[in-house]
Amino acid sequence: MTKTPTAAAYLADLTTRIGRLYDDNAEAIALAAAAVERTAKADGLVYVFGTGHSHTMAEEAHFRAGGLALTVPILAATTMVHEGAVAGTVFERMSGIVAPIFARYPIGPNDVLIVVSNSGVNTATVEAALIGKTIGATVIAITSEAYSKAAAQGRTRLADVADIVLDNGAPPGDATVNLPGSKLRAGPVSTSIGAALMNAVFVEAAARLQSAGGAAPIYLSANMPGAKEVNEALIERYRPRNPHL
Repeated sequence: MTKTPTAAAYLADLTTRIGRLYDDNAEAIALAAAAVERTAKADGLVYVFGTGHSHTMAEEAHFRAGGLALTVPILAATTMVHEGAVAGTVFERMSGIVAPIFARYPIGPNDVLIVVSNSGVNTATVEAALIGKTIGATVIAITSEAYSKAAAQGRTRLADVADIVLDNGAPPGDATVNLPGSKLRAGPVSTSIGAALMNAVFVEAAARLQSAGGAAPIYLSANMPGAKEVNEALIERYRPRNPHL
């Protein structure tokens, strides 16, 4: 049998961290789910924004089988990694880059804005949260409290601005596994944990909506029976306000 002790250690650590998520975030998850529920009942939207690798959280929520159809990703190539990761790292630290990006999206006071940043200190994500607060949207942060406190050095953190903070528990630097014979660490965890946290909120909100007598707006996998009809109705409902459908 092939021995893979480092892979096993990484997965064990990740499993432990995910296992702690509810206990560490129970109140914040409840508050976030209630905010999403209110938004859904008001026919609002849940916008998701992140820069660098955190932008993948916006794509995770978008048009997702088993996911809420009222989610809208905020996407711009300048803050992502596929058209220039080095430049994107510069842009996410620049003041003023977010406002013209957000101008494309009609975020209002009935909406929720989820801002994802593991380090929690980059200028773009902090400014995104401030824009959401100014509009009157409920701002939810998915971030690492430990990393952001270590990185802040007097700077405003995303966690300082958001109405609700979901702590992913990732360590400073994100990587979790020590590599033999060096000071290097590998094995980032923030994306896996962040996706689990976000979907925990969405699942709770969906269950509350369904229990209240309304139909939760959930996309079905395209290969499931009845998916075409369900998804087409949801697309028709949300396409006018979601530029990525």
